[in-house]
Amino acid sequence: MDDRALVERQLGRRPRAFRRVARRCPFGTPAVTEQEPYDDAGEPFPTTYYLTCPHLVAAVARLEAAGGVERWGSAVEEDSGLAADLERTTEEQRSARRELARGRTGRDGGASLGLGIGGSRNPRRLKCLHAHVAYALARPGYALGERVLAELDPIWPPQACCTPQ
Repeated sequence: MDDRALVERQLGRRPRAFRRVARRCPFGTPAVTEQEPYDDAGEPFPTTYYLTCPHLVAAVARLEAAGGVERWGSAVEEDSGLAADLERTTEEQRSARRELARGRTGRDGGASLGLGIGGSRNPRRLKCLHAHVAYALARPGYALGERVLAELDPIWPPQACCTPQ
């Protein structure tokens, strides 16, 4: 089965703006995809790295439901090193989106190319921990995403892949 079909199975729908698999789980299945900044219709897709592994998606959802977005947002406000790393990574994200757009501006005239991780307008305001975890898995070295990821135990399913093949 090809990657797009596996991602469709993971999401339960056809992936929008799918470009490629950016990270695989230890079982070889897509875990994070890289998205085009615009879908085929020119609509913005502001999440460059998208978490698709059902195990990780569920684990991050539990973390968010337990107040993770607020807690990690507070951590960014209180830790200048973490805040600086988020700002650096946000600039890296914006640069990657412009590069992936290859001059295209879509229906928004290019406005979404300046958004932060997960489509955030204000990089200091966290919206979606899924996007931060996906970014950390796709581009290691992102401190906030890696710290969030460290809270997930286990990161990968212990016995077998969670995506039916």
